[in-house]
Amino acid sequence: MTDENKFPPENNLPAGYVPPKVWTWDKASGGQFANINRPIAGPTHDKELPVGKHPLQLYSLATPNGVKVTIMLEELLAAGHSGAEYDAWLINIGKGEQFGSGFVAINPNSKIPAMMDHAPADGGAPVRLFESGSILVYLAEKFGAFLPAEPRARAETMNWLMWQMGATPFLGGGFGHFFAYAPMKIEYAIDRYAMEVKRQLDVLDRQLADHEFIAGDQYSIADMAIWPWYGRLATGGAYGDSATFLETHKYENVLRWTKTIGERPGAKRGSLVNRNEGKGVIAERHDASDFETKAQDKA
Repeated sequence: MTDENKFPPENNLPAGYVPPKVWTWDKASGGQFANINRPIAGPTHDKELPVGKHPLQLYSLATPNGVKVTIMLEELLAAGHSGAEYDAWLINIGKGEQFGSGFVAINPNSKIPAMMDHAPADGGAPVRLFESGSILVYLAEKFGAFLPAEPRARAETMNWLMWQMGATPFLGGGFGHFFAYAPMKIEYAIDRYAMEVKRQLDVLDRQLADHEFIAGDQYSIADMAIWPWYGRLATGGAYGDSATFLETHKYENVLRWTKTIGERPGAKRGSLVNRNEGKGVIAERHDASDFETKAQDKA
């Protein structure tokens, strides 16, 4: 059976569309974020990154992936790990700052967050860090916190951290894109990703029915990774009216857990860093006092 018999072009979207033999890049495609996506890697311009006074230098933005790391850093500080003091520099991805040469040198994938540790445990050369899950594990191991040492508890925490890293592309890049950001509403795409996201919410809800936190009875990097994505979704903070569309009020255990994490001072502070909208936000964080002296309310 030919593709034209299996997929009649008149049924495609747009009607009559047939994939070419070789794909070519159309800069107009991609919806709301078309201007920051491209099919090649590497820097687009030369720009050195600033370096502050602390060993940990974070270059980020308060997307869910960025918030994971600032929550971790604030939780470490709240737990008494003074070595986790950090500078957080705002990377405006809408302006393409993630394609500057200094940023690409840390993360060749040009995605936030990225971090440099100028005082690694072995005393050697600075360590570059990219991918939010990798940063969480690195910090947990460096400070001996929020990642259990006992093998079974550690394995369960890592299970859920990896679940988040693998699952959320369906939420953000799939459901969020087609529900909120694509230049057209495509029923098949929205239905496909809505089904998957509801399944993911059900996975979490069943796990949280028997556990206070995601990986058991201990708060961990698994919670910090999952909460900015699914907690935000469950409480109506993501993708317009998606909470109504997905009936997130039905996931009572997820909502209970979301509230519990949201009441933690470290999670509250971490959620405000590198943010350019909201109440009490700080675009950049270089000292704990910034939450009092530099906080702003931005529409």
